[in-house]
This record gives sequence, structure tokens and C-alpha cells, in this order.
Amino acid sequence: MNSILPNTEYFQVKKNGLSQFQTMSAYLGGSAFQTIVDNPVTAYRQLVQQYAKDLKGNPVDPKIASKESQAVFMKNPVGASLSGLGPRLIGVGFKRIPKFGILLGISFLIGEDGEVGVVAATGASIMSAPFINPIRMIEKQQRAFFKQTGAEKPIMEICREAAAKNFAPLMRGTIPLMGHSLASALLGLVGQPKLQKFIKEEIGAKTQLSGFFTGLLASAAVSPIYVFVTNPLSRLEVIMQTSRIDGKGISVSEACKEVVTDSKKFGLRGVFRGQGIGIGKAILSLTMFHQGRIFLADQLKASNLSDGSYVPGVTGV
Repeated sequence: MNSILPNTEYFQVKKNGLSQFQTMSAYLGGSAFQTIVDNPVTAYRQLVQQYAKDLKGNPVDPKIASKESQAVFMKNPVGASLSGLGPRLIGVGFKRIPKFGILLGISFLIGEDGEVGVVAATGASIMSAPFINPIRMIEKQQRAFFKQTGAEKPIMEICREAAAKNFAPLMRGTIPLMGHSLASALLGLVGQPKLQKFIKEEIGAKTQLSGFFTGLLASAAVSPIYVFVTNPLSRLEVIMQTSRIDGKGISVSEACKEVVTDSKKFGLRGVFRGQGIGIGKAILSLTMFHQGRIFLADQLKASNLSDGSYVPGVTGV
């Protein structure tokens, strides 16, 4: 495969059996697979969190918010399940290329050879946020008015409204996104693979569990911690990104006040709206992403072995 690619360092196979380009391709492929599989759960979780207030701005009991979200899905199951999928798939390029590019770039730069560590995860989370946020904003705006219209909002309409304000609204929610992205990178991209490797060595070898099931166990172990950390940040994002683009934006402090008000009225149920579905989504998303990534990486490594561009113990040493 590498014979048709430029002979630059980015395309040269390293000692792990893959070039930087191939590692990036595996990450993007895994991300696209995950995005398609988990989109219905992502859409439902947003609605559960968004319907924390009624159309008049009054706090709504989490049980009622869940029923309203279910009613939206029952009314238009296909539309609700696919809502935001277009921006999310486009975002695999616009969001993931900067994030994974920075992540893997730092990783290779500091000599980790694609084994992502804390330094790479932190740098990628901060530096990629301006690229990621507009896509997340458009995705959430598509679903934001399902209750009123019964359909997703067209992307071009969202872009026209944003253009009228010099596209500034597309940056709403960037600050909580940085925290969300950091937790996602540290627990999802760094922690899960290390935990899966441990489970595979300690449990998989004794029980003959497949790579899929060891990945599922690792995701199940990481996900509750991930969701506990990110759920409040996700709430802030939803509050800030689902207000009308042509209206006044909601600041981080105002969004925090809404969560505090919610907690005063409904306790921890108010703070952790969407927590249960979030854990399920995290397990599904992490497992699908990593299994897709691992499958593509294995295929690319096998191709490198067959065409002689990778010789174990020799290449990249």
C-alpha cells in the first residue's frame, strides 16, 4: 500500500507496523463507524437534557423530560434517530482530523509512536476545540426545535442565521467543550486502550474472550467515570448550544446558574439528567470506536506485512 504513497516520514511505516497516515486513517474509520451506530442514543440524550426547561423557561421534572423525549421519538422515530447525523459525519473530518491529527502528532513528536499519552491528550483537547465546536453547535441546533416543528432544522438555515452574526454563535459552548474533550481523550483514548490491554492479558488469556468482549469490558469499566465527569459539562453545552441563534447567547455562568437552579428543585436528578443513558452511550461509543479502529489497524498492518513494507523487529528500529 505504501508504494503508492509519497516517501515522506508521515507515510513511512513505523515499528508498530503502521505509518502515521495509516494510524490516522484507522482512527477516522473507527470514529465514522461509532458515529453511525450511536447517533440515535446521542439524539435521545440531548433531548432529555434539553427538555430540562419547558417552552416558557420553567424547570421540568427529569421524568417528564424523559417522557417528552420519548414522545418526540415515537412521533418521528427515523427523523429523530438520524437527526444531526449529517453534521456528525462531516465532523469526522472537520472535528476528528484536527483532534486526532494534533493528538497523534504530539504523540509521535514526543516519541510515543502512536501510543497516546496524557500530554498528547491534553494538547489535542485544548487546541482542537475551535475546530470541533461549530460542528457540535450545528448538530445540536438541528435537534433543538423538534418539539415545536417535529423535524430537524436544515443545516443551511442554521448557517444563514449564524452568518448574520458573523458566525460568532457557532463558538457557543467552547469552554465546557474543552473540559469535555479533555476527559474524553484521557479516559476514552488513553485509559480505555490501556485497560483493554490489561483485561486481555489478565482475563482474555485465561478465558479466551475475544477482542470485542475485552473491549466491551474495558469500556464498561471506564464509562461510569467518564460520564460522571462529563455529564455536567454536557449539560452546559446543551444549554448554551440549543438557544436560538438569532437570540441572545447564554454565557457559561448563566448556564451554570441554570444547573444550580435545577439541582435546588430536583436534587441530584436535576444535575445528572441523562446520566443513565450517557453511561449506555459511552459504553456503546467507546466499544464501537475502538473495535472499528483496531479492525482497520489490523487490516492495514496485515497489508504492510504482505507487501514487505513492515518486517517485525526490523522496520523502524
